[in-house]
Amino acid sequence: MKKMKAVWIGVAAVAVVVGGLWLIFGKKIRVLYTSLNSFKDENLAYTFQHTPEVQPTKKISRGEGTFSFQKDKDHLLPGEFSFQDIPCRTGDFLEDTRTSGLLIIQDDVIKYEKYYFGGDENTLFSSNSMGKSFVSALMGIAVSEGYVESVEDPIGKYIPEFVGTKLESIPIRACLQMASGINFNEDTDMSSFSMRTLMGVPAMKVISKYGMQEEPYTYRRYLSINTEILGEVITNATGMSLAEYMEEKLWKRIGAAHDAYWTLSNGTELAMGGLSVSLRDYARFARLYLNGGSYEGEQILPPEWVRDSLDISGEYSKPGANNDAYNEIGYGYQWWIPEGSEGEFMAIGVYGQWIYVNPTENVIIVKTSADPDFMEKGYELKHVEFFRAVAKGI
Repeated sequence: MKKMKAVWIGVAAVAVVVGGLWLIFGKKIRVLYTSLNSFKDENLAYTFQHTPEVQPTKKISRGEGTFSFQKDKDHLLPGEFSFQDIPCRTGDFLEDTRTSGLLIIQDDVIKYEKYYFGGDENTLFSSNSMGKSFVSALMGIAVSEGYVESVEDPIGKYIPEFVGTKLESIPIRACLQMASGINFNEDTDMSSFSMRTLMGVPAMKVISKYGMQEEPYTYRRYLSINTEILGEVITNATGMSLAEYMEEKLWKRIGAAHDAYWTLSNGTELAMGGLSVSLRDYARFARLYLNGGSYEGEQILPPEWVRDSLDISGEYSKPGANNDAYNEIGYGYQWWIPEGSEGEFMAIGVYGQWIYVNPTENVIIVKTSADPDFMEKGYELKHVEFFRAVAKGI
């Protein structure tokens, strides 16, 4: 009897502890479960079109005026394109990459627009890492307004958690260019980082413990925590959240047609990639860069910021840097720059999210997907060849 009593006391104690943990962490555990379930292969298409319904988000309100693209009848896409001297059928490519939306604009005229998996022109599609390019734009505005004195400033100047650590003197520009040198592995360390921040540990406190792998500007290593750092710099410098700053300084000023939403992690905007935006509004954002930072005569981004954002003159920024398969495409200020002479630039997100801009052809292409095979070899370069074939054939 005494033994049974001790067992039940132990069970009761465990129940109390579990109950206490649930009261403290229950909401976070539910969010974690929802997140894990949302990213199952079979749920991707739904998740990427309904993120504000399945994740905590913050609204970014549109302005009063809308820039309207003209609409042409849908042009025929090229029947095929070539990748590594192998012909690829366009229809098969779009199906194989589980395309959820495709928008093609030339000279401010919609030449082609089609949606899949139940979406339409009003659907808000998840940006994933395309959101990094929006953070870059916000940094450019913060610099132009004097909140951030210079991209050469050390991140420790704006982030108290880094003072006295090995990360303190990293220049902001090194984070913009994914050349910070922080000792972090995107493939092996991201799950632990996400779990710790979800359970309430401040992101900057987690990052401050990583240390340095090499000096800044030595190599380009794609680390999403670099963008988290940029978001924190913007927030601390301006005194506004990323969503608030984007709403006031960008979204209400570029003729967006829809409100956007920014996914929250532990109550803070996920700078590394958490926007939900319609395809046409992604194109409106791209149009700002295509026009040198200007919208209808108003200079929203300094032209020199746009120029510097697309500069890949540093050895670590060029296509093929480090002989690394992850760096087959060049990288500027949170924008991807493919090898070529037409000034192309792209925003890319995991599972197949794309903004492609070709200034020579004056073409903007937005392609969203729900593709679990986005890590296949040659995936990004194959998309580049598809976009080029479309831009040439419109």
